[in-house]
Amino acid sequence: MTEQNLQAKLKNLLKQEKVQLWNPPFTQEDDQPGATHLQELAQRYAPLLDLSVEEVGGALESIRAQAVARGKGNQTFRETSVATLELLLPKEARKGSKTKTHLETRLDVPLQQLVDRIMEDFSLKHIKLILNGRTLQPDRRLDEQGVRNHSKVMVLKVSDAEQLIREEEKKSQSLSLQRTQKGFQILSERDGSEDPETTPFLEIADQKGNPLTIPQDEKKALILAMGFHEKGRSLMKRRQFDSALCHLLQADQHFSRCGSAMLGSVDNYAVLQLDIVWCYRALEALSCLEDGRSRLQRAEDCFLRCYGEQQQRLLMIKGNTGREEVLFLRLYLLQSLLSFLEGNDRQARDLLAKVEDLYGRLVPDSEKMDQLLVLGFSEREARLGLRACGGDLQAAAVLISNRRQEREDQQQKEQQRRRTRMEDVSRLVELGFSRTDAARALHRAQGDVDKASAILLDSSQMSPQDAVSPEKVEQLLYLGFQRAPAEAALRLSGGDVQSATQLLLDNQGVLSPDLLSPPYTSSSSSSPSSEEAGTSSTSPEDSQLVNEVLEDISRHEEDYLDLTLEDESQLISTLKTYLDRGPAHSV
Repeated sequence: MTEQNLQAKLKNLLKQEKVQLWNPPFTQEDDQPGATHLQELAQRYAPLLDLSVEEVGGALESIRAQAVARGKGNQTFRETSVATLELLLPKEARKGSKTKTHLETRLDVPLQQLVDRIMEDFSLKHIKLILNGRTLQPDRRLDEQGVRNHSKVMVLKVSDAEQLIREEEKKSQSLSLQRTQKGFQILSERDGSEDPETTPFLEIADQKGNPLTIPQDEKKALILAMGFHEKGRSLMKRRQFDSALCHLLQADQHFSRCGSAMLGSVDNYAVLQLDIVWCYRALEALSCLEDGRSRLQRAEDCFLRCYGEQQQRLLMIKGNTGREEVLFLRLYLLQSLLSFLEGNDRQARDLLAKVEDLYGRLVPDSEKMDQLLVLGFSEREARLGLRACGGDLQAAAVLISNRRQEREDQQQKEQQRRRTRMEDVSRLVELGFSRTDAARALHRAQGDVDKASAILLDSSQMSPQDAVSPEKVEQLLYLGFQRAPAEAALRLSGGDVQSATQLLLDNQGVLSPDLLSPPYTSSSSSSPSSEEAGTSSTSPEDSQLVNEVLEDISRHEEDYLDLTLEDESQLISTLKTYLDRGPAHSV
């Protein structure tokens, strides 16, 4: 870290003086260093940086050698189209203290070819490659995915279990990612009309726990994004940062499908950006400065939109801002780290001062924590309560008690809402419709029983044969869709082929179990529906997938704010040690 800081400062000085180390007299014709001239430069710069001539001279030679190698790489690329990539390797694959190495390759080859070479050269079993925060796909060419000469590519180690790839998948994703995707896809299709005890579902709520009305497509993307984020955070807690980063980058992709208005109204997107950069730090991959800096800026902008200037919007909603201040502590800490790596010590110190001020206020007093624990509160409740109340023990106890009551009231309100929903479904079932059809119609009618009844009656008047004619099914089969989802899509779209096609495309050709159920039945039908008993159509495999992803979702809505600050404390100490070695100025 200090080496990167020193090189950044020297590069700034060289740029200011327009010194080109790769040219004479600093580099000779045989690419060897011009030792005398480099020594003179080191003697001139050393007092400015308050460092020894030997240390500065070594850093200048490192910069010179990198520049010469880059120039050779440019020439090679122009003459042979062979590019030089900078690889950021996992710790166990690094040779000595080197955090990065270089590898030559053509850019018009599939990424898998590069993956195979890296695994062989560095004795790695399974890996993923990341470029600018995006996971590269093995079956596509490098140049098609934005890989250029001198691109910095991050190499992530993947576990054996994650490497089990399904052959039918067009995209090469790990089994873990596939199962997470499928589990949250199922949850995103559920509307809560069935018994939540047997058919769990997810709901998007505001900071008070009130459900939000969101367009279905955006809701799906948001649930998938938040689901991958929760899985990534769970892996971060287990310090599995390689796997965590894979899931967090998936979450980032799904968030990108949400509207800008939605991203600007929730802080989840900002927290995700912080978590991604925190993983970069844990994996010692902060040489990806550009991506890290832009993500922190997005996080800061999002916090500003969500919380308002001076956090007044947050204050209006929650009555305090103490709990969310840990997010700003981590934001400023990562910004301080990046500033240090860029050689801007003054900015790093200024940001670190803000971090230390927040840290002093947010680390709870151990005696007060113990007193709250004696009162029966959990460690999380005690920590969050003291932060919210600025360390006031009595106020924290009152706040925690009130928050418990609010949560209990919200749960009762939610249970009543679900009971009403189930009662409305039962009323429609009494009219002769299947439970699945009734639940789906009630969802379309936004809870209005009369409208739901009208929808069911209108649908019962259409002949299923008209909606799902062989000719229409064949059109969808010709487009590559499977028969079962094609027929279901036609039923749902009233026989409109264009609408059915769009529905299948929106769901990647795989409709949820609810949508694959039989069509609406007439109230006068003499054939009883298999759904009449109220059993869920969810398959055992789907239930297992849902249960897997639900295990990673915290049951406490403020879990993401409950940082112990132990890792942050270590990084603060490390940065202070480095910054105290040098002068306060930046170059």
